[in-house]
Amino acid sequence: MAILASEIEALIRESFPDATIAVMGEDGSHFAAEVTDESFRGKNRVQQQRAVYAALKGKMDGAHGELHALALTTKIPD
Repeated sequence: MAILASEIEALIRESFPDATIAVMGEDGSHFAAEVTDESFRGKNRVQQQRAVYAALKGKMDGAHGELHALALTTKIPD
């Protein structure tokens, strides 16, 4: 089952309501996302990315996940 970029953005937005979020890719399984949020301040990149992956609520889990690949960039606002 394919997933849309807008669905990925909505899942991330639930956990990061004030973030700037850009999700690119429309093949249904391979996407890139950039998430900029103040809550990342003081966290290393691994902690930031784990927080975003947790927001995806299992959509990337295992071979049967709806989301096959997500190139993720996290940032702290300037």
